[in-house]
Amino acid sequence: MFAAIRSKQRALLRRLAVQNLFCHHQAHRTPDGRSRRLLQQWLTPLQWKQLTTRGYFDVIGSQSGSRYRIYTGSAMNVCLLDDKGRARRGLCFVPVGDLPAGDVMLAQKLALELCEDSAITVAKEFVPRSSYWI
Repeated sequence: MFAAIRSKQRALLRRLAVQNLFCHHQAHRTPDGRSRRLLQQWLTPLQWKQLTTRGYFDVIGSQSGSRYRIYTGSAMNVCLLDDKGRARRGLCFVPVGDLPAGDVMLAQKLALELCEDSAITVAKEFVPRSSYWI
């Protein structure tokens, strides 16, 4: 009797594992999945860890050496940080087109790291709300 129950449990676990693998594989084939995979390839291990555990990653501006925090999202998701790591200014700048969040975040990262002054010039400022920008 116990052998039959174990056999059914194993079959159920196997089926769930296959379904999970299939769903995971399909998710990587979507635009969002591909953009997240591309973003992961461009982030440092520390930035990827920040993103997966906290929902943001930090970058250093190329000209000023200032620290910016890019939150998960595609608009109003960049903050200039003060020396204590608090959001000082919110910046909104996005590439042209209807892109997945991962592609937008990668463009923001590259813009700040390669041509910070140009990114800041086109950015619209907003006031970061303390309840969201932790």
